[in-house]
Amino acid sequence: MERLKSRKLIEQVFKSGNSFAIFPFRVFYLYVKSTTIPLQAGFGVSVKNFKKAVDRNRIKRLSREAYRLQKNQLQEALLEKELQLAIFFIYNGKELPLYTLISGKIGISLQRLINLVNEKPASIN
Repeated sequence: MERLKSRKLIEQVFKSGNSFAIFPFRVFYLYVKSTTIPLQAGFGVSVKNFKKAVDRNRIKRLSREAYRLQKNQLQEALLEKELQLAIFFIYNGKELPLYTLISGKIGISLQRLINLVNEKPASIN
């Protein structure tokens, strides 16, 4: 998977990227030039809402799996437009979710990102 690991890039996504919310996720995204990978994604869960690391890790694992299964359309749209995108999903819910909820919301988020990519002109900023 194209994981978003670079601290600099993650910081950039939060500072100068855009965001939208689809409960229980807040999605931050940023068009980037530097990477050769068209799509990078990161996932986070609040320690404030989930004290146990086991719960946080489970939510991240479910989120990554839902993303992995649904990311293909977004990748194709990015390759078509020759863009690179960094995404960070933050889970804001207060209770442990079921996979069906996560999968549905990740799907809606990715569809929204596809629409945003298709609206964007072929050149970056």
